Amino acid sequence: MMTAQTDTLPPQPADTLEEEHDEEEPIIPVTYNELLARLVPAYDIYQSWDTVNIHPYKFDMGKNPDSLKLCLRYAACDYCHPFNGKVTSGFGYRRRGYHFGVDIDLNTGDTVRAAFEGRVRISKKSKTYGYVVIIRHNNGLETTYAHLSKLKVRADQYVQAGEMIGLGGNTGRSYGAHLHFEVRYKGYPIDPNELIDFQKQEVIRDSLLIQKKLFKPVADAKSAKYHTIKKGDTLSKIAKRYGTSVKSLCKLNGISTKTILRPGRRLRVR
Repeated sequence: MMTAQTDTLPPQPADTLEEEHDEEEPIIPVTYNELLARLVPAYDIYQSWDTVNIHPYKFDMGKNPDSLKLCLRYAACDYCHPFNGKVTSGFGYRRRGYHFGVDIDLNTGDTVRAAFEGRVRISKKSKTYGYVVIIRHNNGLETTYAHLSKLKVRADQYVQAGEMIGLGGNTGRSYGAHLHFEVRYKGYPIDPNELIDFQKQEVIRDSLLIQKKLFKPVADAKSAKYHTIKKGDTLSKIAKRYGTSVKSLCKLNGISTKTILRPGRRLRVR
């Protein structure tokens, strides 16, 4: 008599008897601000990304009580001099007003490079800056490259230190081909000489200490007082009127006691 046989499986380990599941990672929604924080350098500092307005910030550095150390480089390749030329005008007061950067001599068409790694915030034409590029860097600094003859990058483009961003020129409010180079933090100008040795064409140190005194020259300039020269004015008369000295007037305005005072010109008196 034949009996029906049933196929039986050999014993298997208990962990293989359980049904296997491919567990999916939970989808966590990302907000717009979180996305910007991932893509935009120093977004946590600025909370904004404006590719239209050159000077959009409203920060008051006078209310910043703490010092902050910003890293400028981890290795030598983290910095590239924008252009290897002679500085023709420094940071500070000059006859036409306050100069918020340094001017580097070049010829129209010379290659201008990004000083540090970062993302291009501005790449456009301006009445004063001419063709201008502004780059925000990971440490929160922004660098400006003005009076270019041609733009080689676009807004939102990520660039490396040393990458070509434009060609030197003489556009905007400019008198001769040169590169106007600025360094700013939260919109406040910083003397580029505080972090860059323009003769050696390298950063002075690996970090920059952000503190109130760094912005004092510009704060003093904004509170400065001026006198418009009238017919018959002399340096001694102007000095007496404002309770200062002829020597101080000459130093403030970069003039000498023999300078001709032309009516209509403004002299800084404080």
